[in-house]
Amino acid sequence: MVGMLDRALTHVLQDHLADLRQMAFVAGPRQIGKTTVCRALASPGAYFNWDDSDHRRAISAGPAEIAKRVGVDQLREGKPVVVFDELHRFARWKAFLKGLFDTHGESMRIVVTGSSRLDVYRRGGDSLMGRYMLYRMHPLTIAELIDARPGDGPIRAPIAIDDARYERLRLRGGYPEPFAMDDDRFSTRWQSLRTQQLVREDVRDLTGIRELDQLEVLVNLLTDRSGMALSYSNLAGEVQVSVDTMRRWISTLCTLHHGFLVRPWHRNVARSLRKEPKWYVSDWAAVTDPGARAETFVAGHMKRAVETWTDRGLGNFDLHYLRDKEQREVDFLVTRDKKPWFLVEAKLADMGLSPHLAYFQGATGAKHAFQAVVEMPHVGADCFARERPTVVPARSLFAQLA
Repeated sequence: MVGMLDRALTHVLQDHLADLRQMAFVAGPRQIGKTTVCRALASPGAYFNWDDSDHRRAISAGPAEIAKRVGVDQLREGKPVVVFDELHRFARWKAFLKGLFDTHGESMRIVVTGSSRLDVYRRGGDSLMGRYMLYRMHPLTIAELIDARPGDGPIRAPIAIDDARYERLRLRGGYPEPFAMDDDRFSTRWQSLRTQQLVREDVRDLTGIRELDQLEVLVNLLTDRSGMALSYSNLAGEVQVSVDTMRRWISTLCTLHHGFLVRPWHRNVARSLRKEPKWYVSDWAAVTDPGARAETFVAGHMKRAVETWTDRGLGNFDLHYLRDKEQREVDFLVTRDKKPWFLVEAKLADMGLSPHLAYFQGATGAKHAFQAVVEMPHVGADCFARERPTVVPARSLFAQLA
């Protein structure tokens, strides 16, 4: 059943492979569905997984062997799509891809997935710069469950999600397996196993961290504190490590897509304060407090929207929060090309409009200001037709984020 879910990334990659010659790098959390999506795009005989001994021999032999196996010299309709999975485990993976792309890039299309290292190398200068584009895969969202096909722009017309699917998404989270299984016991076991794999395998592969027991304590603490501002010094004291170590560990967890930071917006807001970032875990189903889970649910949708819009070339989007000296706060501000675009305050059930939305809309000049209520029934109206602060159903707002 998991494989039957239509994913937005499938359509994005199909467009990329049809129009662009650059390699497509796919990054995202463990068990989000990267391999399933990418393998389905591969031409027959053109999927290579480093963990397969035969595939490993072919990759180690070099670009000429891959080209031979793929059959680039054979007459065919279109260019073959070659997918490499878990390639980061190959010590010389970057040199291999550079050679393959420079020699055979015109005769094949290349997709690489399997590790957060792909995102790590994007952030610094490297020999592959200009030869690839990064696409980040996220947990399932309302818009993706309604219609996985991307629109022409970031916002699409209003459309409703089935109530049962919406409630399942809230309860089970956006990871495909627990969402598809829809079973309490499976979800509990899956979350526990995923945490173990994150700490014991992913961290071990990517970093030199050896204090895995302490790191697991941190992972559990951060799950309980999703939606809170981080105090690195307090966390360091609780886990018994230095503040610098704590900063590195949280950066590692972000790199592995276990969660993400939302930093404060400070421009154009009078008397604003620079605050610590807020932390959100990527699997909102793991958050037990109803209010914190609702905010994390909203945060996941917002994060997916800004990163997907940016990856698709619709502009440079980012996510922030707002807070000033008077303790006025709004949970999220979306910026478009560094300019405030719309505000979102997350609520579980409270439909009393927060006065902070109007204040910060005036301070930032954001065009829209929404109070997104998670338990509010769907309303079939365009949220973005409103320019004054408005209470909206979370399901209606997020259905419009293409």
